[in-house]
Amino acid sequence: MAETTISGPALATEGPPPFTLERPDFQVVPLKALPFVALILALLVAAIASNRFWPLEFFHVVAGAAWTIVDLFVGLVIGPILGRMSVPARIELTTRLMPKMLVIMPTVVTCTLAAGWQLGHLMGTVDSSYANHDWVVASYIIVGIMAVIALGLLEPANVAVLIELKKPRPNPAVIQRLMKRFIYTAGITGIMQVATLVIMTKLRAG
Repeated sequence: MAETTISGPALATEGPPPFTLERPDFQVVPLKALPFVALILALLVAAIASNRFWPLEFFHVVAGAAWTIVDLFVGLVIGPILGRMSVPARIELTTRLMPKMLVIMPTVVTCTLAAGWQLGHLMGTVDSSYANHDWVVASYIIVGIMAVIALGLLEPANVAVLIELKKPRPNPAVIQRLMKRFIYTAGITGIMQVATLVIMTKLRAG
């Protein structure tokens, strides 16, 4: 039996090949980062147990600054850039950025809130007798909203993007929608961080 080879225009009748996404291999949770997270949280617990000003101030200021910088950078810098990138470039950036964000954000949020609350107790700023107590309450409200957004909206969107990319046939529309949620929520918390900076400088100035 003679073999038949289909070539030329006859191939056009088969239609275009199915759309596939080329994805680099990645871990949803970067396991190499977990020991560092555990160490940071252990040092945080030690700082709270010591109830001393310097370690509590260190954790609160450093973690709070990291939280602010990440939110502003992701929401106001990475977001607009990501929206103009091609789909393969977006996937490349997402698979490298999102796993790191999955361990960074919960860590800095936890350190900021835990150290800040203990620091407030140590300094007496959480007491109703404190002169600028209203400003402190306002800061707690804003930071509480940011924490809910970060842990209740931003991180779930982050996880959902990574899980979708791990599927054999990820849906680009789902990824795009989840990435928009991630970028928008990061931008919102970044803008709210400016309000916390205003309050913190007011409390510092007295």
